[in-house]
Amino acid sequence: MRPLYSKSDSGRVVETNNPETYRDEWRRDYARLIHSASFRRLQGKTQVFPGHEGDFFRNRLTHSLEVAQIAKSIAIKLNSSHPLFEDPAQKLAPDLVEFAGLAHDLGHPPFGHNGEEALDECMRDHSGGFEGNAQTLRVLSRLEKKVTLGSPDDIGPFTDDAEDQRCGLNLTYRSLASVLKYDSIIPVMAGDRESGKENSVVKGYYESDSELVQKIKIHVLGEEINDELKTIECSIMDIADDIAYSTYDLEDVFKFGFLTPLDLFALDDAIYDSVVQTINKRLKKQYPEYDRIVAVKDVQEVLHEVFKDLFSFGTEQLRILRSRKSSNEYKKMYFSVEAQKRAIHYAEDGYSRTAFTSNLIQVFLQGVEIKEHPKYPQLHKARLDLQTFVFVEVLKNITYEAVIRAPALQVVEYRGKDIVKKIFGAISERNGDRLMPPDFREIYRNGDELNRRRTICDFIAGMTDRYAIEFYSRLFGANGLTMHKPL
Repeated sequence: MRPLYSKSDSGRVVETNNPETYRDEWRRDYARLIHSASFRRLQGKTQVFPGHEGDFFRNRLTHSLEVAQIAKSIAIKLNSSHPLFEDPAQKLAPDLVEFAGLAHDLGHPPFGHNGEEALDECMRDHSGGFEGNAQTLRVLSRLEKKVTLGSPDDIGPFTDDAEDQRCGLNLTYRSLASVLKYDSIIPVMAGDRESGKENSVVKGYYESDSELVQKIKIHVLGEEINDELKTIECSIMDIADDIAYSTYDLEDVFKFGFLTPLDLFALDDAIYDSVVQTINKRLKKQYPEYDRIVAVKDVQEVLHEVFKDLFSFGTEQLRILRSRKSSNEYKKMYFSVEAQKRAIHYAEDGYSRTAFTSNLIQVFLQGVEIKEHPKYPQLHKARLDLQTFVFVEVLKNITYEAVIRAPALQVVEYRGKDIVKKIFGAISERNGDRLMPPDFREIYRNGDELNRRRTICDFIAGMTDRYAIEFYSRLFGANGLTMHKPL
């Protein structure tokens, strides 16, 4: 079998010599990411609850750190226990897997998925839409101000003939591959999108990055392929992201007091139906080799397994919980007062929450398996076994349906969407580029119409939540005007 890594993996758009023999190329990429402005700005982007709600809650930066830690743990575990990685030439590079975890959310705009939808709506009829993962690749390969194609004397984004020479962080091709989750081009025009998805965010990468993606494939695999490129490092990062969502986000929900563990058993039936539908759709996609997968039907039964150490369910209680005829209040009555007290204490007590998330993550790590690729070890696929997958999906989607889509958060996100679209509209007006900082203005003025809109999108996507609100207020709000505070 081919080695898992080759010299070609460490190639860069701008080739540079590594004078630091003590540090390999993956660690160099890790350092470049850590010191980048885009990485720092993740601290000001919302994960579940807006940052101003409290210092305890996770933001995109702390979430990324947790994903990176889980991903690296998976890589270390696989190296020490899985037969595919026994040979030294086949061992995973934990630093590279950690990099993927740290970088995976760089492209997320302010205000979460509503910000993503807002930018996509602004871009989809002109310039290929907007999508967070596509933006991550663009940030790393073009927007960050580390390396350009020109000589050291040519400081700036363009040559004399207005050729864009930005190379972002100039990372290795293998590091760029580790964040390429969706190997498909996002259509430039919304009308060319798949039928029924013209008005939805499309996963993939921008058409302007297609040449780069082809270079990534050639350098990582040694040849062009028609198969989808998703490296083993990327699939490990994907699992780690799901695990973090399903555990740490739920911990934030308990701490906030939005829900207690007991509340999860007494949600509206429509929430359980939506969770079941989503999971069964993903089961068919994730496990295509299984002709007959037992569909998930009972979310509460899965939740019972997760929280079995906290609650003691009798047969009659489980029957009531599953009954469509029983009201949520009636379901709660079937728990003892003591059980309800335990649920509240569990949500409020930091020791209990920490033990809960720690134990769950250990269980989920044990459920990681590898689907071997017959030709390319780079394309081995890490995934969760069926039972673990169902556990993770239930917790992740319960959080999404019961919390993220709850009116309290939707009001905040809707406001964020409105802010993003109005900022975009203001800058898009004639001479609106004057509202942007000088570096973005230079790029805007050197671009054609498509690239000008993309430049506006890049500027807004890089904003933190706070900066976007402040920028909006300076344009439309009642706050006092200032010309001294820099953009």
